[in-house]
Amino acid sequence: MDRYVDARKYPGSSVLIARGGEKVYFNAAGSRNLEAGLPFTRDTVVRIYSMTKPITSVALMILAEQGLFHLEAPVSEFIPAFSDMRALIPGAERIDQVEPCATPTLHQLMTHTSGLSYPFNPGVLARAMDEQEMLFKPNQGNLAAMADKVAALPLAFKPGTRWEYSVGIDILGRVVEAVSGRSLADFFAEEILEPLGMSETAFSVPTGVGDRFASLYTPLAGDAMALNAAKPGGDTLRLTDRAGSSPFEQASLYSGGGGLVGTIDDYMKFAEMLRRGGVCDGGRLLSPATLDFMMRNHLPGDIASMGPLSFAEQPMEGMGFGLGGAVVLDPGRARCPGNTGDFSWGGMASTFFWIDRVLDMSVVFFTQLAPSSSYPSRAELKALVHGAVLS
Repeated sequence: MDRYVDARKYPGSSVLIARGGEKVYFNAAGSRNLEAGLPFTRDTVVRIYSMTKPITSVALMILAEQGLFHLEAPVSEFIPAFSDMRALIPGAERIDQVEPCATPTLHQLMTHTSGLSYPFNPGVLARAMDEQEMLFKPNQGNLAAMADKVAALPLAFKPGTRWEYSVGIDILGRVVEAVSGRSLADFFAEEILEPLGMSETAFSVPTGVGDRFASLYTPLAGDAMALNAAKPGGDTLRLTDRAGSSPFEQASLYSGGGGLVGTIDDYMKFAEMLRRGGVCDGGRLLSPATLDFMMRNHLPGDIASMGPLSFAEQPMEGMGFGLGGAVVLDPGRARCPGNTGDFSWGGMASTFFWIDRVLDMSVVFFTQLAPSSSYPSRAELKALVHGAVLS
């Protein structure tokens, strides 16, 4: 971690490791705000971006456990704008080259096999999303309106035929709202964050955080999220978002795919709930059977076998995908130390977590550098942790 700071790869970072429910290691290095010289500390609040996805997936499964829907239900049952779907024809070069297709199911949305995409992916649909700024940013209106905008575009491919990292879990956040009758922020707070004691995690920076909210940096010129036009920026730590002017300080759009901010101890409470099979100090969120189901591979093979063309925050060979996160199928093919069944995901600002039920271990890593593809820190972290485990 010190080496990454010294090389000006990351402004600062923190890591927290627990085994058997006991926190066994913590370290922090560098700064959360280089301009003000503020250290990266245990109570630093960061943008967790796509590490919101597993939380949204848990929210959906809380409702599924109540028998309110099944995962093969088409999303149009909850968001009518997704009726009468179309998909781009193979080899399409224009957004109007389409054919009728099935409506994606909730399961396909959660496993990134729905045909949706992200603006920073390659392809015709991604370009159209980029032109309309469909990034689900905190200041982009509200979730219902953005979901309807996504539904107005065709799919990149027929649902179930490929894997492509997408806004599918953002759409599921809107499904949670439609089914529960509550905003996603209220549902998270009441059903997940409060029971887990995650008091400093929310869609808007919590009141009283002050200068503990970290700044975000990028090594790229231009927009840190515009990966199709990514160019080195000269300064490897160029400031791109900071406290006082950040859209995360007053969110109006609740992004289930990437909208939360929080602390490392808060996220460890969520990771530990997953490892413990749904139980937490405030009771139980899900049954052990449901958590086992979520952390199984839900694809026919590994991600690589489904012809992905998209950006991804994890390896694709030897990796499957569960409900809201990646699953290690073969550590050798993934070329990264670990155990079969490890469940993990990361965020665009290079944050990362995984749980290892073989070693009874949870690991959370926080930093604030976008995009997450800038350096191989996740694989290096897994190698360091496994190299330190002696029993």
